[in-house]
Amino acid sequence: MEPLIAEIERSFAELERQLNDPAVYADPRRAADLGRQHKRLKAAHELVLRWRSLRGEIADAEAELADPEPEIRDMARAQKQAADGELPRVEEGIRLAMIEPDPNDDKDVIVELRQGVGGDEAAIWAGDLLEMYTRFAERRGLRVEILSTQESDAGGFKEAFFGVKGEGAYSLLKWESGVHRVQRVPATESQGRIHTSTATVVVRPEVEDVEVHIDPSDVRVDVFRSSGPGGQSVNTTDSAVRLTHEPSGLVVSCQNEKSQHQNKDQAMRVLRSRLYELEFEKQHAELTAQRRTAIGTGDRSEKIRTYNYAESRVTDHRIKLTVHRLDGVLHGELDDFVDGLRAEERRQQLQEFGEAVR
Repeated sequence: MEPLIAEIERSFAELERQLNDPAVYADPRRAADLGRQHKRLKAAHELVLRWRSLRGEIADAEAELADPEPEIRDMARAQKQAADGELPRVEEGIRLAMIEPDPNDDKDVIVELRQGVGGDEAAIWAGDLLEMYTRFAERRGLRVEILSTQESDAGGFKEAFFGVKGEGAYSLLKWESGVHRVQRVPATESQGRIHTSTATVVVRPEVEDVEVHIDPSDVRVDVFRSSGPGGQSVNTTDSAVRLTHEPSGLVVSCQNEKSQHQNKDQAMRVLRSRLYELEFEKQHAELTAQRRTAIGTGDRSEKIRTYNYAESRVTDHRIKLTVHRLDGVLHGELDDFVDGLRAEERRQQLQEFGEAVR
């Protein structure tokens, strides 16, 4: 720990020196960046002060264990035991404080839902997942906003885009990307046979235009008439909008709002989040194989969770966690999975951090 402790003390002192230099504030962006670094490092530095204090208490107690007075020795043993018990917790806190937080954790998100394998039943399952996430968001004090949907004739959705807004939205939903598999008897199944269907979830942080600049000349805008399930017309004006980002080939459509302007704004939000995801994936393409194995890649082709109706069972395959309360999960009780995945991420980060500072 000593090299890490020394580096934290050196870095904190250097940040304090820079922040006390008036010249720094001539560049507001640099000053803000230094302020963020200082805030994060201050927590680690306070733990370092406690670590040094505990080490001092242990050294003093060990010296007093040789005292001829029994009462002094008893007090020293109690002091050493207490300090020895607290020291590992402080050391873990220091390591955690030094781990870079996910820059997207505080962002709002845009979630994409698509039916997978299973035809009409897959579309119905996509609708069930939309309801599950809506209830989870409500339980966590988040707001859900439907951006665009394409309904299925049999119910549910062929695809749906929705936004989730509120503090820490991405930190709560970021592990949901992947294939969600359901095993149940469809309502249309006359022989009572269990079918397996899937839906794909993609969770993206919502970003502002300053984070992802889109040149208007790169986007082709097409307008068309909104339609409902089966292609029936639900709007007599060309209010639906399709955006094609020609450099990347990404296409986004929106027809849920009543005006062309509103639909274009919603489609642009989705397009920005998709472009951000492409850039983010490029920058983080070298994720360690260990973390990919532990909590998954987040890839939309990866099966992450199975929902079994016959056994009222939900299993997250990444962390091998199974709960037998399907109804609760579908009503938005995802906390066990969120907590388990967060703990696994922290465990992997601590392991990687330990390897990096060796």
